[in-house]
Amino acid sequence: MESHIENFKTYLVAEKNASPHTVTSYMSDLHQFAGFLKQTRHACDDNGGIDLTRIDRVAARAFMAWLYQNSCNGATMGRKRSALSSFFKFLCREGHLKVNVMQSIPTPKRESRLPTYLSVDDMFRLLELPQPGTFIGSRDRAMLELFYSTGMRISEMATLTLDAMRWDPAIVKVLGKGKKERLLPLGQKAVLAVQQYLSFRERLIQKKKPPVPPRGLILNAQGNAISVRGIRKIVDKYLGPYFPGKLSPHSLRHSFATHLLEGGADLRAIQEMLGHASLSTTQKYTHLTVDRLMETYDKAHPRAQRSSANRAKPW
Repeated sequence: MESHIENFKTYLVAEKNASPHTVTSYMSDLHQFAGFLKQTRHACDDNGGIDLTRIDRVAARAFMAWLYQNSCNGATMGRKRSALSSFFKFLCREGHLKVNVMQSIPTPKRESRLPTYLSVDDMFRLLELPQPGTFIGSRDRAMLELFYSTGMRISEMATLTLDAMRWDPAIVKVLGKGKKERLLPLGQKAVLAVQQYLSFRERLIQKKKPPVPPRGLILNAQGNAISVRGIRKIVDKYLGPYFPGKLSPHSLRHSFATHLLEGGADLRAIQEMLGHASLSTTQKYTHLTVDRLMETYDKAHPRAQRSSANRAKPW
């Protein structure tokens, strides 16, 4: 089975143009499934190896049940089911299997969770935390301004190149999921923060003198292109101590979309800027604005107030 998994990996990269994150996740899911089959002796031959033709609906359902027992949520189970379904579909196409057993396994129900986001005031406070008088401070402020100005993903920030920036008009070219490019407008504050950072970036390169000038826009202190993990640590550094709660670096993306929607932006335009393939993915932000509307209504409308002090008293 290992050789088939490697062939599937090549297919994802060469033919499907899958993102590195998707490839890594799918490989992890398939190796986990193979480990489960060996441990439970499902679909194993006399030598302990996995016989693809013995993988049936029972084995697939047993794996999904095992995931549930190990506290996997609906989103995680759904992704693992998708990985297995794509793998078996590939094996059917290659002639190794006749039936994709995952087609008969229902997709787990995902929990309906509203995105976490910062208020406008809190977002402004966050943007002011990095001190721009040093390379680290100017870089961190430029990153936060870019996140809030564009709503890009962390992986997209990590792959930004120096030539992705345009100043007239102020836009940035982002490489999104499936290697799809999109152009995003930049606000004035973001432009100023990035231009200030670029002067510190140039000084760092002159000091470190790398053999090849880095193409990445955002660099670490050693003068190399920063990683996704590095960006996550930097954002967490500012979020954690000052904004306790269930916030993550992805909350900056949610804040961008929520504030645009509250400001009257068209949902289709927000979809395009976020790089969502489906409008239904973007529509989750409408729930946030409805919740805010209901909260305001309950506080302001005389007939909506529910506390005992505000109830109509009998004559």
